[in-house]
Amino acid sequence: MMAAVRRRPAQAWERVLSVMAPVGAAGGGRAMAVPLRGMRARPYPRRKPLRLRPDGAPLGWRAAMKRAPATAGPYQAPALPHPARLLVVAAYALLAAAVGIDLASDPRLTFSPLLGTAPVLASIGTRRARVPLLTGVVALFLVAPLTLADPEVPVTVHLTAAFTVLALTCISTANVVLVSTRERELLRSRSVATAAQQALLRPVPERVGGLRVAVRYLAAAADAQVGGDLYEVLTTPFGVRLLIGDVRGKGLGAVETAADVLGTFREAAQVETDLGAVARRLDATVRRRGVGEEFVTAALLTVPPDGGAVELVNCGHLPPLVRRDGRVIPVGTAGGADDATDPPLALRELAEGSYRSATFAFARGDLLLLYTDGVTEARDAAGRFYPLERRLAALPEGAPGTVVDRLVADLLTYVGGELSDDAALLAVRRE
Repeated sequence: MMAAVRRRPAQAWERVLSVMAPVGAAGGGRAMAVPLRGMRARPYPRRKPLRLRPDGAPLGWRAAMKRAPATAGPYQAPALPHPARLLVVAAYALLAAAVGIDLASDPRLTFSPLLGTAPVLASIGTRRARVPLLTGVVALFLVAPLTLADPEVPVTVHLTAAFTVLALTCISTANVVLVSTRERELLRSRSVATAAQQALLRPVPERVGGLRVAVRYLAAAADAQVGGDLYEVLTTPFGVRLLIGDVRGKGLGAVETAADVLGTFREAAQVETDLGAVARRLDATVRRRGVGEEFVTAALLTVPPDGGAVELVNCGHLPPLVRRDGRVIPVGTAGGADDATDPPLALRELAEGSYRSATFAFARGDLLLLYTDGVTEARDAAGRFYPLERRLAALPEGAPGTVVDRLVADLLTYVGGELSDDAALLAVRRE
């Protein structure tokens, strides 16, 4: 049974790549040949702290999201919060004070049983087993001078203290080994999902079909599960077709669903004239998976080559934003005049009728922004959501890549350096 459990991540990885390989050619890209057997996931590298300029502003999203290179050695524990560090330091100070009082006070009184707390304190915030082990050995040796300093205390009390130190040392060391092993396994599983996700989300060209395009993908904090955010930009006989979506759920299952959705979109977008027909095929793809209550929110757009209005089919996703003349306008919002909101993929059968589409003007110089909920649901220290529309409107004009770089830097500053969920931004400007 354990062997079957160990094979499951590899099977999921093979399923993702089996979907990707044929759709690479269908979507205009190159088919990939990837070795499926014998692959080993590398531990997920820790993130460097957010680097700031002297004025407190981040150095940019590239510097903020840059990862530290993987290093050999045991897994490093995340830093303790400042209040926790203060409590640990205070506990060490109290323990040292107790030992000093014991050596200088009444020989009929001993604090030697308190030495059992030393390995427990040492195990806090470390993933190195030798730290509580060596601390326990030192504490065990300290029992001897306390025994000599308190001759009127029964020897059984000191023996009990020594065995207590020994037992707590073994427990603390075992706990550090167990926690570090489990965390390494979680990071290894996440690294497989992250590699699959990065292979799925192919690089987007800067210029395509008279449009300038920029994409930024922000990975969540290292201790969060990988998300199912997805995007695609394709040149088709009907114009440039865009997709952005978000799979409900996390981990390898979400990446598998994203692979299926992207594979279907890359094929259907090239042959289906009606954008609603593309959405129906995506809906059928997710429904055929039949994985619990899984669904996908998605926004599909067609930008015609003749400079006409953009067509939008919104499957329960956040509304696209258009910035024009310093104002930001959400399009296709529920209840509005241009309402194009349908149920998420896999839930279309719950509503009557076919997919609705909306059109909106997209003139030369306008900026179209597609995004996932990792952006709008990001919170600051006070728990307030990131005000995307207001922040986007306040940014200076620039190329799509410049605008999203500034937006990402502002977002990371707002949340304090790390996101709790993956986030994707796709910016398009008509030239």
